Amino acid sequence: MFSGAHVILYTRDAEADRAFLKDVVGFPHVDAGRGWLIFKLPPAEVAVHPTTEEPKHELYLMCDDLTAALKDLEDRGAEISRAITDQGWGLLAAVRLPSGTELPLYEPRHPTAHSLSP
Repeated sequence: MFSGAHVILYTRDAEADRAFLKDVVGFPHVDAGRGWLIFKLPPAEVAVHPTTEEPKHELYLMCDDLTAALKDLEDRGAEISRAITDQGWGLLAAVRLPSGTELPLYEPRHPTAHSLSP
């Protein structure tokens, strides 16, 4: 039924953040026209969490080895904005995009759904 998911990051400096995803993170991409890059993401999954606050959406990039991923990103010029913390369900950290927005990364310690067959 569905062929994929399309994620949109709203940012104050889209051009710089696109360059970061292309050059630092290394995501393959297509140009949809006039420099509007659309990036191929790793396999994905979605979770639904309850909240009593204003509903929101979040994007986390998942890693098999968060320590190695952070070192690789830092070697490519990324700023680590949040050091690794153990959340119980996994390890959590973040890098800073050029716009100043944080991009959270995590190494799950729970079963994942992203590689399940359709």
